[in-house]
Amino acid sequence: MSLGREFPTLPRVTSRLPEERPDPTPSGEIPPDAAAAWRYSPPSDSYDELFDASGGHRPAWEKPAAMLSRLGPVELRRRWEQARQLLHEHGVSYDAYGDPQGVARPWNLSPIPIVLGSAEWERVSRGLAQRGRLLAAILADLYGSQRLLLEGDLPPEIVFAHSAFLRPCVGVVPPGGHYLPLYAADLGRRLDGEVVVLADRTRAPSGAGYALENRIVLSRTLPDVFRESGVERLALFFRSMRDALRDLAPHNRDNPRIALLTPGPYNATYFEQAFLAQYLGITLVQGADLTVRDRIVYLKTLGGLQAVDVILRRVRDDFCDPLELGPESSLGVPGLVDAVRAGNVAVANPLGSGVLQTPAVMPYLPALCRKLLAEDLVLPSVPTFWCGDRASQAYVEDNLTDLVIRLAFPIGSGERVVAGKLPARALAELRERIRADPRLYVAQQPFPLSTAPTLSGAGAELTPAPLWMRGYLVASGDSYEVMPGALSRVGAADERLALSLRVGGESKDTWILAGGPVSTFSLLKPASASIALSRGGADLPSRVADNLFWLGRYAERAEGTGRLARAIGTRLSEQSLSSETDVGLDALFRAMVVETGISAGPAADGAPSERVRTSLVGSGERALAAAIFDSEPPGTVRAVIASAYRVARTLRDRISGDMWRALVQLNHDVHERPAAAGPRALGEILSLVNQILLALAAFSGLGIDSMSRGLGWRFLDAGRRVERALHIVTVLRATLASAGAQEGPILEAILEVADSSMTYRRRYLATMLAGPVVDLLLADETNPRSVLYQVRALGDHLDALPREPGSPRSPQQLLLYEATASIQLADVNAICTPGEGGERPRLQALLDRLAFLLPEISNSLSGAYLNHASHVRPPEDDDP
Repeated sequence: MSLGREFPTLPRVTSRLPEERPDPTPSGEIPPDAAAAWRYSPPSDSYDELFDASGGHRPAWEKPAAMLSRLGPVELRRRWEQARQLLHEHGVSYDAYGDPQGVARPWNLSPIPIVLGSAEWERVSRGLAQRGRLLAAILADLYGSQRLLLEGDLPPEIVFAHSAFLRPCVGVVPPGGHYLPLYAADLGRRLDGEVVVLADRTRAPSGAGYALENRIVLSRTLPDVFRESGVERLALFFRSMRDALRDLAPHNRDNPRIALLTPGPYNATYFEQAFLAQYLGITLVQGADLTVRDRIVYLKTLGGLQAVDVILRRVRDDFCDPLELGPESSLGVPGLVDAVRAGNVAVANPLGSGVLQTPAVMPYLPALCRKLLAEDLVLPSVPTFWCGDRASQAYVEDNLTDLVIRLAFPIGSGERVVAGKLPARALAELRERIRADPRLYVAQQPFPLSTAPTLSGAGAELTPAPLWMRGYLVASGDSYEVMPGALSRVGAADERLALSLRVGGESKDTWILAGGPVSTFSLLKPASASIALSRGGADLPSRVADNLFWLGRYAERAEGTGRLARAIGTRLSEQSLSSETDVGLDALFRAMVVETGISAGPAADGAPSERVRTSLVGSGERALAAAIFDSEPPGTVRAVIASAYRVARTLRDRISGDMWRALVQLNHDVHERPAAAGPRALGEILSLVNQILLALAAFSGLGIDSMSRGLGWRFLDAGRRVERALHIVTVLRATLASAGAQEGPILEAILEVADSSMTYRRRYLATMLAGPVVDLLLADETNPRSVLYQVRALGDHLDALPREPGSPRSPQQLLLYEATASIQLADVNAICTPGEGGERPRLQALLDRLAFLLPEISNSLSGAYLNHASHVRPPEDDDP
């Protein structure tokens, strides 16, 4: 089955896939060199996923291993290098705080999957579903009758000392009684192959979107291996997730509005949140996008408030409502708890579910399972001892150097301390901390993880690496449906006792082999399905409109600065600099200084002296390089493109995949390219500038072609229009406010920067006069680069924005009318005629007024329609 049928809703244009090469040997035969390469010596003290104790392949691996062996590690590496480009184009990242690679760390996916048989996975699935039912029953008791606490089955200290136990939520019954709609568990294997639960994820399980992205990329990298192995598809699970969210809706059950609440683009797993929202067809929102009125949660849109029925949250429990929970956070929605209490909105997972995301509960689960479910626990937990229990504390005291110590109530993933590796002084300090408040600590027996095959470093050698898996479940009736796959990760050899997404390593796609025919289910709606039609676009969230507006401004600003830089670089590259060239460069550098904020160019004050002229090329190159490569001031090309990329990250579910890939590549090219130096520096700079301009043209063209003409496109285009008009005004102010004796080169440069040279020459031939140039760039409404053209386009956008019927003209419309009248009433030839001192005071006054009005229009538009939420770095993920 093709990938397009399995993942039909992904808005991606097919990228170039790895080239298919014929198998080097007939089917079923493995060349000796490939067979030798497809082996390694697994550790003797842990389970290996590929090889059994006799050195043979485990049953599930037989067909995949044979096909991968025929490819050989070298061919596998070649294919993977091409697939890495696909990951780069998709912008897949995990943004770990403090990571040496920077905030946006590219997603590192292994080219070799994890393979499990259907019978083996069936037992794991049964154990996970049982565990989900058990934890849901415990949550129902803790926020209900609390019988488990009263009867001593669960120590009250574990619950009441945990900050994730939310007292305002006691007595609140979630819609439908679903206390744990989503659940995930971290899994490992013992030496005997038994699967063990390392951690329970009950708060807001992350990573399912990464597992889906892993599948997309790896099935495209190894299409034959994937197809012939009979791998279970993931689409059915995500359909169940979407249906489960819809079933939670307390109102509007037929077509509920579902929102994914994200901490924002600075969150570590923001890519996954945006990707998952896009795939499931739900709205990605931040706390500032929502408001509570009369105990109902509303989405703030340009067309007004729209009720939200279900919230899939990725924000920590105590950060979801600053009124009743954590007042220090601005990530949540004031009044959300009251809306939940009133039964007007469902939250998944329910607020307070994170109380069970503590290893301190693990020792009590076997007894609780027998009491609540009348069953024995199928999947054991890693042996855990809560130090708040006296017997457990005594055991930990006697065996401290043989244990791993963790916090009982961690914020984030919780640091693990291998006590046996501590020096004597640190070990004594740890012992004293445990004695001072034992309830805050748990101890676990070291659990050597199983190993799985991976390609080592940059070579083509197969090596074993420790493996960790996270399985995902969604509530289905009275039980759970388990994803037929997992998010798996392998790490370095020294990480055998603890793995996390946060510390890096490689992710792996997890293949569960089907026991029968593979499902051909598609998330595409059948042709007979009916749904309410919508064309208005007034449901655009105000924050999204704000970000689209600034994305348009940043993209246009980068283009304008790039055109200015190209004009300067072209003139600097001339073999000999005449006095006329000096004058043109001087004017362009004045514009560059204003545009970017860099220090003054080689001759920013008056005509260049003879000494400056002799070194103009060297100093000009340095100023030009600064305008492009410097990260500060904020107007440089690199800084503006970084701002555009940052804003675009918040719009992953709003812009097309091609627009995103174009911007990702552009940001990568600018930031990875070192500042040019040496004799060929100028040529390299010009080459990069041309590359930037082509990429920006592609980005703008994709926006024109791929976005529907709704309010989102209007705000994106409005930002472009404001910025283009400001750019032209800035260039004219810096170059023509006063006339020079040799103005021809300046006028030619201005036309080149404004991409209007051809139009001017067609109309006026080679005659270069200030009046016609200013008229073309300022007042010609047929020129798509003129200021008046931008102002009129802005007027069309403002007229289309929602307003109360019969309301008077808006403040921004009045400002726009003034700008239009100022341009149309100007006698261009008269204002361009210089006075006795060479000044053009009336042109200067007009440009000054436009330089004031255009930002005021932008500010007024923002104040009336857009929500300027501050960028707050969220806390670290508590579910890494």
